[in-house]
Amino acid sequence: MVTESLTPGARVSEVARRHDIHPNLLHLWRRQARTGFLSQADEGCRFAPVAIASVDGAVVPPRTAMGVGPVIEVVLRNGRVLRLPEGVAPTRAVVLADALEGCG
Repeated sequence: MVTESLTPGARVSEVARRHDIHPNLLHLWRRQARTGFLSQADEGCRFAPVAIASVDGAVVPPRTAMGVGPVIEVVLRNGRVLRLPEGVAPTRAVVLADALEGCG
């Protein structure tokens, strides 16, 4: 979205509306990209397209007695499904995904 908003002639408000986010959030990300906080130059870090599945067709795992909060579900390239608690550290998620895909 940041890259798209930086193309000549692009308007932040239109890009934000198309992606259903508030324009202020996109302005924040653009500022972070300019200052290096949100860097696209790191070849080891890449964004991946994400689709939000509707509840109608999704399998919702039952909550445990401990009351586990929201879960992030990632379908890996090999078809395996990785379910992670909402607050999992990104580095931990990468290690788990690599292990399930046989990369690590």
